[in-house]
Amino acid sequence: MSVSMTGSGEIATPVESSKSAMTWGPIFGGAAAAIGVTLILLLLGSGVGLTMVSPWSGQSSSLGTVGVTAAIWLVVVQWLSSGLGGYITGRLRTKWAAVHTDEVFFRDTAHGFISWALATIFVAGFLASSLTSLAGAGAQAVGSAATAAGTAASSTASVADLPTAYFTDALLRPEQARAGATSDDAAATAEVSRILLNGAAAGQIPDDDTAYLATIVSARTGLSEADARTRVDTVLKRIDDAKVAAQKAADEARKVASTTALLGALSLLIGAFIAAAAAAFGGSQRDEEEDLIVTSRI
Repeated sequence: MSVSMTGSGEIATPVESSKSAMTWGPIFGGAAAAIGVTLILLLLGSGVGLTMVSPWSGQSSSLGTVGVTAAIWLVVVQWLSSGLGGYITGRLRTKWAAVHTDEVFFRDTAHGFISWALATIFVAGFLASSLTSLAGAGAQAVGSAATAAGTAASSTASVADLPTAYFTDALLRPEQARAGATSDDAAATAEVSRILLNGAAAGQIPDDDTAYLATIVSARTGLSEADARTRVDTVLKRIDDAKVAAQKAADEARKVASTTALLGALSLLIGAFIAAAAAAFGGSQRDEEEDLIVTSRI
């Protein structure tokens, strides 16, 4: 505390309020209002969003449209809830007497920001809990599927043994493949599956495997070598197209997730600003309304 002396020799000390500049009641009240509005608007957005998704082909919006719409709605939710919560925080506080106007403005904005932060933390925790529950259910479903797949594959080679089985087939591949493919259908089918799986893992199927596949197809279907090779090339082309389509879908999902994250971060920043500005506005309106007590002079 600084002490100064006046010209007449008197000591002047600054006046310091014994009350804290932080008023938690309005902060919690504004945060609760923001949380309530956020949950209502999120449920409303979920209901509207479900109308955009359909299991029927051609009746559902694209992934990009759904993602962008959801991101925009999250921005709207953040702005509305932050504005309401900040305004309530500013209006509910008591008037700070003998405090400079600039200090009052700072306290109002700080109260609005803290109210926004509390509401954001609560909503983030709620959403994280919901996503964790969904992830747990998904993990349980994946575990059940993995158990079923493991039971079904007990009579065949495991995925980990696929490279060994593929190279074993290559070593023992008969010179007269047509006769072997015709005599043992199950073995030919399993060998073709291993070749395709190895090609999917490696990214391409070697030319000698392609020729071998054409020989097996010719033996199994009665097609000529040229027609069998054409059929193999057509199927491999379809496999490549499916892989490209899957990569395109993954890239689109990545772009949507990136856009959603950027818009979410921007909405949070603007939401914090709106909450602070709304609290300052509410506080200024609160201070405009003054009740004067009139006392009679004795």
